[in-house]
This record gives sequence, C-alpha cells and structure tokens, in this order.
Amino acid sequence: MGDVLDLLHQTVTSPWVYLVIIAVTAVDAFFPAVPGETVVITAAVFAAGGEPHLAGVIVAAAVGALAGDHVSYGIGRGGGAHRLARLPADSRRRSGSEWARRAVDRRGGMILTTARYVPGGRTAVTLTMGAVRYPLRSFFGYDLLACGTWALYCGLLGYFGGLAFERDPVKGLLVGVGLSVAVSGIFEVLRWAHRRARARAAPRR
Repeated sequence: MGDVLDLLHQTVTSPWVYLVIIAVTAVDAFFPAVPGETVVITAAVFAAGGEPHLAGVIVAAAVGALAGDHVSYGIGRGGGAHRLARLPADSRRRSGSEWARRAVDRRGGMILTTARYVPGGRTAVTLTMGAVRYPLRSFFGYDLLACGTWALYCGLLGYFGGLAFERDPVKGLLVGVGLSVAVSGIFEVLRWAHRRARARAAPRR
C-alpha cells in the first residue's frame, strides 16, 4: 500500500499533472466513462500538502472541462444528438437526451450549471445544445460559469478532505470522492422524482 501511495504521490506532484488534468477532464466531457472528477479530487487532496498547487488544479480542471464541452457541442451540431434520438425509446441514453432537450427548452444555458453534477447529464446537454444550434457565444459564457464552479467545487472538496486527513491521504480521497458521488446521487434522485411526477400528471391533462 505504501508503494502505491508513493507512486501516486510522485505522479500527482509532477509538473505534468496539470496537463493530465486538462486531458482527462476534456475527454470526460464527451466520454463520461473517464473519471475526470476523481482525478481532480485526487490532485486536490495532495494539494493540501503543498504540491500540486490548488489554484493550478482548479484552473486546469476548468480549462479541460470547457474544452471538452465545446467538443461535445460540436459533435451535437454535426448530428450526434440526432443519432441519439434513433436509439430505442427505453434506453438510458435516449432518456437522457430527451431530458436534456426539455431542460434546454425550459432553462436555456443555465441548465449547464446543473447538468455538470448529473451523471452523464453534461454530455447529453452539450450534445443537445449543439444539435439545436444554441448560440455559441452564449454557450461559451454559460459553460465558462458551469466549468468554473464545478472545478472550484471538486478542488475544494479534495483540498479540505486532504486537510482533514493530512496523515492519511487515502481517507481524504475516499471522503472527497464519496461526497461527490453523494451530491451526484442527490441530483439524480431529484431528476427521477421530477420525471415520475410529470409522468403521473400527464394522464390528467
């Protein structure tokens, strides 16, 4: 276990860690299987010890997420969201795409700030915004706010977890990731409850 921690520490405190964060958070924006949030929280846990720098971790995460969201937006603009619409009606990806389209219609660009915390939500929303030709300038402004607040949230979550368990970074990492999963779970439950309430109300109209 000690050897694994030493290797992790050497990796995270390397000057290259900022480029790794940018790359991982960028890919995570349009390929959610990549653990972008976990990478940011892990780096922030070790930032509590002085290296890497917390501000650098937050900026790198925001830059990567912003770049990745624009790639996803471009994919949607090129027809990616239309391919999602042809998926089976009961599939999770199809359901996410339809939720994103309704959310964009109701809330416009502000949905980006909420979708950042919904598993797979940010990808569905950015794809949809590209597909409906949402103005790129407005998309950039809202997405800058969304990515900045998300990066700050992940960075501080990991940093304070690292401070609380300074002698045991693994516990700090587990606490940070656990809280992140809990927040995402709460958003997902609220979305499910809202969707179910709409489904119950539909026959009465």
